[in-house]
Amino acid sequence: MTSTDRTDNANTTDMIDRSDAKRLARRVLEEIFPANDPEALRETISDDFVNHEAPPGTPPGLAGIAMYMEALDRAFSDQRWQMHDVLADGDKVVLRCTHSGVHTGTYFGLPATGRPFSYQQMHIVRIVDGRATDHWAVRDDAALMRQLTPPLRTREG
Repeated sequence: MTSTDRTDNANTTDMIDRSDAKRLARRVLEEIFPANDPEALRETISDDFVNHEAPPGTPPGLAGIAMYMEALDRAFSDQRWQMHDVLADGDKVVLRCTHSGVHTGTYFGLPATGRPFSYQQMHIVRIVDGRATDHWAVRDDAALMRQLTPPLRTREG
């Protein structure tokens, strides 16, 4: 085998790993979260998982992400994450997507409105040995809340 052959094989292996990582990251949002499937979540998330965007008081590891998956399931029906871009570099996958659904349950104290919603998100997921170990996100939560809450009334007079 020449040095060129080894390089080509390394690139092929790297592309396969990246493809698997992208598939895993997509699966969490496209399949597991909408199905509220804790068993599948356990298969894809490391026991040492760190959600770098979790608010204080969030349980560590798998319990924290499962808590949010269940909260979203209670609050929203017909959930969908539409992927716009999925990029992989090294051990990280970047997802740019739109989360949509219908507000049919209480969401962080906000009673169900029956309103549809759609807002942008970006996620970075670190994957090691076929499981997610770290998560960072930027979500347009302000756009979500504008869609779920009635407009403020102005005073006339």
